[in-house]
Amino acid sequence: MLWNTVKKTLCAALPESEYSLWIQPLVCARESSQLLEIACPDRFFCSWVRDRYLKLIEASLGSLTGSPPVVSLTVSAAVAAAPQPEQNGSGQLRLPGLPRFKAAVRSLHPGYTFEQFMVGESNLLARAACRAIADADPAFGNSLFLTSSTGLGKSHLTQAVVHQVMNSAPQTRLHYLTAQQFSAEMVKCIRENTMEQFSGRFIQGCDLLLVEDVHTLSGKTKTQEELNNILDYLIKAGKRVILTSAVAPRSLNGLDEDFRSRMTSGLVTDIKAPEYNTRAAIIRHKAAGSHLVLADEHIHLLAEHLQGDIRRIESAVLGLRAKASLSNAPPDTDMVREVLEGLISLDLSNRKSLSGESIRELVSSQFRVSIEELVSRSRKQAVSYPRQIGMYLTRKYTEDSLANIGGLYNRDHSTVLYAIKAVSRDIVQKSSVRQQVEMLADKLEGGK
Repeated sequence: MLWNTVKKTLCAALPESEYSLWIQPLVCARESSQLLEIACPDRFFCSWVRDRYLKLIEASLGSLTGSPPVVSLTVSAAVAAAPQPEQNGSGQLRLPGLPRFKAAVRSLHPGYTFEQFMVGESNLLARAACRAIADADPAFGNSLFLTSSTGLGKSHLTQAVVHQVMNSAPQTRLHYLTAQQFSAEMVKCIRENTMEQFSGRFIQGCDLLLVEDVHTLSGKTKTQEELNNILDYLIKAGKRVILTSAVAPRSLNGLDEDFRSRMTSGLVTDIKAPEYNTRAAIIRHKAAGSHLVLADEHIHLLAEHLQGDIRRIESAVLGLRAKASLSNAPPDTDMVREVLEGLISLDLSNRKSLSGESIRELVSSQFRVSIEELVSRSRKQAVSYPRQIGMYLTRKYTEDSLANIGGLYNRDHSTVLYAIKAVSRDIVQKSSVRQQVEMLADKLEGGK
């Protein structure tokens, strides 16, 4: 009965399509005061629920009982997933299965499309190249090697290609799998003496090949040799190929040099960690998709601290949505900081010992600009730049609101927000600014 109540709460908190796809199929396998065991239809489904909805489920349980049970996710063949159509159309969720090689068919996230991918300076070329390959546009060539650290969008882009191709050209003979799946299927075919059929599947029956995580093939000589032969044929035949890796080609150890050369014979590009403006855009997009209203200052606070892995942004938005739903109130600054503290190590203790006035005095002495000049209406670079730095540091190291910070410098909150964004951008783009800010931060954190 507790699980049914939780599902009703989730139904109210999630969009209907999202609830129907990921929550409705879940079944309570066992329920007690200490444990709530929830059954999922398969491992992919279980992993997805754990990553995206477990915190929301736990938060809902916490609101229902003072001592919530531990939530356990298990796989049960008796649980039926929500219908996942394989025909062409916007509702496509999975690639059409191939009877002999089902293990090599990857599941698709319905939201991993080009329309849902936020473009910024860090990923502009990668996104453009993937879209061109999906549209069979030779502008960037037919072969792409894409690298990035985890959580920056490699899988989103590769799945966006698959979605686009299956929607616009469903007759395309497309194969999308991980390097581990490729290796496992090859070993199986070697044992069954069916390597000719395995090779033929990719050489004679493939228009577009996508292989993720090729860095995992390090040291696997036989697999490298087989994939190298397949790539050689496909590339020479003008077929489209996308390979992804968490490691740059030059840094990959345990690879045959001919294989390395073949993989990188086309365009090689990477996805860097998103800069401030892109992070802010992602937060706005994720919040809008979750029907969550965030103030500009809260978006800034999240974008400032949630650097690197985009999954942390998704987790933060999910946490805010859960807390806002349970408290029946829009997110406030305390709620945002609470979520951030759960994701990263924020040292807020030093914030309490610092004041906007002390930070302003430090900026005044370091830049040799008087406090009278900092609070004046002067727009000279020698005055406006230290003023912006002071606003940025005050926001970072104190609990002061934008309006209060503005009061310290005789400015309104919108000017403060602009200054914070400008300094955040310059920290990424200009090493001199980054070094100055780091030096001042060291002084503040060291109590100097």
